[in-house]
This record gives sequence, C-alpha cells and structure tokens, in this order.
Amino acid sequence: MRFIDREVEMRILEEAKKRSKRKLYTLVVYGLRRVGKTRLLLEFLEDRDLYFFVNRGKTSESLLREYGEILRKKGIITKYEYISTWDEFFEVLFERFNGVVVFDEFQDFQRVEPSVFSTLQKFIDLNENRKNLMLIFTGSTVGMIEKLFRDSKEPLYGRIKRKLHLKELGIKASYEMSRELEIEDIDDFIKLYAVFGGFPRYYVAIEDEGLEGKSAEKIIENLFFSPSAPLEEEVPRILSLEFGRRSGVYYDILEAVANGATSLSKIAGYMNRDETSLTRQIKELVDYFKLLSYDRAILGKERVIYIRHPLLNFWFRFIHPRLSEYEAMREELGKEVVSMLPDYTGKRFDFICRELLWILNSKGKLPFKFTEIGRHWGYYRENGQRKVYEIDIVALTRDRKRALFGECKWRNKTINGEKLLEELKRKVELSNWKGKSYYLLIAKKVKNVPDELIVLDEEAILQILEGSSINDKL
Repeated sequence: MRFIDREVEMRILEEAKKRSKRKLYTLVVYGLRRVGKTRLLLEFLEDRDLYFFVNRGKTSESLLREYGEILRKKGIITKYEYISTWDEFFEVLFERFNGVVVFDEFQDFQRVEPSVFSTLQKFIDLNENRKNLMLIFTGSTVGMIEKLFRDSKEPLYGRIKRKLHLKELGIKASYEMSRELEIEDIDDFIKLYAVFGGFPRYYVAIEDEGLEGKSAEKIIENLFFSPSAPLEEEVPRILSLEFGRRSGVYYDILEAVANGATSLSKIAGYMNRDETSLTRQIKELVDYFKLLSYDRAILGKERVIYIRHPLLNFWFRFIHPRLSEYEAMREELGKEVVSMLPDYTGKRFDFICRELLWILNSKGKLPFKFTEIGRHWGYYRENGQRKVYEIDIVALTRDRKRALFGECKWRNKTINGEKLLEELKRKVELSNWKGKSYYLLIAKKVKNVPDELIVLDEEAILQILEGSSINDKL
C-alpha cells in the first residue's frame, strides 16, 4: 500500500538527520505495536544506511553474528574481519560508519544482552562531537522505552536528543487508506475504523487478502473467522510480546473491561477477585503498557476505564471469552459477531466523533474553539429510583463558560432532530451547567432539524474526511 500521512514525523527525522552532520544525533521512536514505526523508518532510510532488528528470540552471540554479516555486506568490515563482542561492534560503527543507524525494538536488548545499554552509553559519551552519525532507537513496549531513557538510574538516561512518540493514524488518513482499498461506503469505513482504528497493519491485511472493495462484514469474517484466518493470532501474538509469562491476569482484566466492567470494583467482581489484588496490574496496563486509559465525566470527577486499542477491545469483547467456539465453530461465531457489528460500532462511535470535532475545531468551523472534549454522565432520582443520564459529547472553552453538548447516533434509522434536542436539553439541565450552551447531533440521517441544532450527517462527515468545504451552517 502507498505510504500515507506521517509528513510531520518525516520532517522531524529529516531535520534530525541534518543536525547529525554537525554532531552525533540520537533519537528514539516509540509507539504501540502495528502503529507503523518500522514502515516509517524504512521509508526514511537510504540504501547506504543501516537497519538492525533486535530479535528477542536470539542469543547474544547469534544476534552479534547477524549484525556482523550486515556490516560485511555493507562493506564496513572486510570478509576477513569478525566481530566477537558488542564493544567491538559499536567501536566499528562509531569509527567507520557515516549515516543513519536504526535499532528496531531496542528494548529487547534487555532480554538478549542487557550490557549493550552501558556499552552504548560509553560510546555515545566518547563520541558526543562525532559528525555524520545518527542513531535511532525504536520500541513498542512504551513503558520500557520510557524507563530506558527517562529513568535517571538507567545507563542511557539523558543520552537522547529527541523522542518521537508515533501514534496511530488519525481518521482522515485512515479514510484515505480505505479509499486506496476501494472501500467507498462511509458505513463500511466507520465499522472498520471502530475495529482497526488507525493502525496501518490491519488495512494492509485487507490488501494482502484481496478484499479491496468488500463490505466491512465480509472483511471482518475473512480476517478473523475464516479457516486459518490471517488475524487469528494477532492479538495473542502482540500481547505475548508485551506481557511475557505474566499474561493471565492482564488478559482477564482486558476481557472484563471490554465487556462493560469499567471500574476497579466491577473488574474485581467480573473476575471474582479482591480489588487489592488487581490494583498493580491495572496501573501497569494504564501507565506502562498504555493499553487501558481513563475517560472522565468532563463536568464532574467520576471516571471509567476503557481499552485504548480498538482491535484489543474487539477481540476481548467477542473472541477471547469464547475461544472454544472460536476453535470449534468459527464460521458460526463469525456470523453472530458480524450481526452485532452495527451495535458495537455505535458504542465506539463516541470516540470517532471526538476526532471529527477536533478536525472541525482546528479549522474554526464550530461556534467557538474548544480546548477539551469528552463525555459526561451523572445521576438523578425519579420516582424514588436512582437513574443515570449520559451526554456523548461535551466540548468546553478554556474558561469553561461555553460548552457544546452533542449526541452521537450511528444507526440505520433516521434520527428526529427535534426530539433529540429536547432530550439533550433535559440532560444539560441535570448536569447543572450554568454557562452558554450549544447543541450538536452527529448521525447518519436526520429529520426535523431545529435551527439551534448543529448537525453532522453522513454527507457532512464525508466532507470532513475528504477535506472538502463544510456546510456553511457550521
């Protein structure tokens, strides 16, 4: 597939390369697995540059032999020279090579040869003024990479000039990828984005399997529920690389969250465990692995836990709890899951709407510029019963004097704008909001639209994704 987006990241890399001509430049690129780090760097590297993958499954001696062969093929060492230690390897790099050197999945030296970190520290310190050399380190275990370079107790602390956090592609770039795949129906794209998010690897899988132009349902069935499905091992594989042997409790927590347990007490109840036995693992999933996050009530203090990674959320919602059926009755399970895809997409649509509004916000297409966006929920009593109300979108100005309240409804049926506005105003009253209010509806199709209701329908969403001019009403 054509390399899409990443202009900002490529510009940062090119600027760093220019600086390396005057002085040694070190840079770390990190982000979740499948976000496109390796593809970005392969697009950036020239033929004469060096790329080394740190294979955690190899011994230190085996990896060193592999790297030595790369140096030999590039003409950096002769066919009669052999690299026998990591000290010799880095000595050759720093003394003989000019250009860019990439160490992909650098954190895995922790398993293969931890002494590399202190060895590399020594050579960086001795060659601080070395010209024409740029070192790039990449990592997928975000917490580990942050620890290696930000922890003052680690050898490489303070040795990195710049950190580049590579995040998943945004919705516009993902839509561009889907257009490359001849997926032109907006409903198909929204469903796929709800499952895959902005991780390029999964759109490439659509191309690899010849599924261009197919419906979202057909793509999901083929990639997950066909015999020997291409993505059947994807989630277990990437999580085994992250968690190692400690995976059991992490898996159970992710399953609990994907199935509606959004607080520590609910997760503990789902797992039939004490809350105190899970606090460390949940903290690690939030702060170290960056797979869980908190979504807070934007006008209050309550917060709920959710899975940041869309594919993990899909897997732990539909497949992981039913692995026996997945192995024995895969196609039947696939039909059942696909039938629930519209409802699942509707529940993930809130996050998609936030992205769309950030795009409009950057273009000044809303009644005001907001600085924070999220959702809100609260409680009220009716006939003696405690009930919950929810507002899908709340966007606030910095001074919190103006707010945009919105509902997100990705359904096949047409939404009545007048009725929705009435319900939305009632919820705003329950929130005790005292500032100026604006109202928004994001839905496929809308009828009976009041003047004070801003509407983003299917056509307007397409305009946002394609970058064309937005309706003047906005």
